[in-house]
Amino acid sequence: MDVDTLNAYNVYAKPFAKHWHEQPQPSDLYTLLNTFFTPGHTADIGCGAGRDVAWLNNAGFDAVGYDASDLLLDHARYRYPDLRFELASLPDLANIVSERFQNILCESVIMHLELRLIRPSVARMLDLLVPGGALYISWRVMEGSAKRDQHRRLYSAFDKSLILQECLGHRVLLDREDLSNASGKRIQRMVIRKRG
Repeated sequence: MDVDTLNAYNVYAKPFAKHWHEQPQPSDLYTLLNTFFTPGHTADIGCGAGRDVAWLNNAGFDAVGYDASDLLLDHARYRYPDLRFELASLPDLANIVSERFQNILCESVIMHLELRLIRPSVARMLDLLVPGGALYISWRVMEGSAKRDQHRRLYSAFDKSLILQECLGHRVLLDREDLSNASGKRIQRMVIRKRG
């Protein structure tokens, strides 16, 4: 994880958590997850303050949230004390066994990585899926070069071909650019089915 980005999520954990929970519900995301995910053990990689982990569990998915920010996880655990949250960061996602999950959600996270870490991160998430499992991955579409916001969070600019190169041999179920219901930002969405 980019050091300045992780620092921003720790320093501003409280306002970020408040903002995410006050956003409109991402009904577009949840419709896609209901379409492409199947019941089973599910991970939210980069879960932040836990909103989507809560939705996943309420929707019948056995979900656990992972994030690189201790302080965001504190907010998640406080708001959702009955749910599971663990510290882990891309690309390594250390101490998580391979082929553990039926589904993985990685919503608007990989854009915070340096370009050299994006493909290894996708490879690691695919490694965590059982054969036939589904990876939902999205990122903010950026024009030109990488940028940082007022909090110093990194937004890498890259073409979707970078992701597709890591997914050769797997089945691409969804590949489209949308406006997010929650943020109003342009995002690229993909769903990858791991080869069986």
